[in-house]
Amino acid sequence: METDKNDLISIVIPIYNVQDYLERCIQSIISQTYKNIEIILVDDGATDNSGKLCDEYLKKDERIKVIHKENGGLSDARNVGKENANGKYIAFIDSDDYIRTKFYRNLV
Repeated sequence: METDKNDLISIVIPIYNVQDYLERCIQSIISQTYKNIEIILVDDGATDNSGKLCDEYLKKDERIKVIHKENGGLSDARNVGKENANGKYIAFIDSDDYIRTKFYRNLV
């Protein structure tokens, strides 16, 4: 498979009760030097403010999609995100993690 320097990368983030970590995670992805990304936030029935934070970020960046669903667990949330992805490549980031700004640039 040949890689184009502008291929879309879909980044799926399953979210469940991570309000204390979520902003740092999302900010690290928004700040990527590789800009051709879509960010799919899958709210897996969070009972804290995680879902609200997702909706706030939806308004801030057009690359963000938010999916709210009933709790089905980590694998289910990842699968829902994958089913809604449009990228040539799909990446998964845990919602309590964050990445360096050149993470996807270096991968491509």
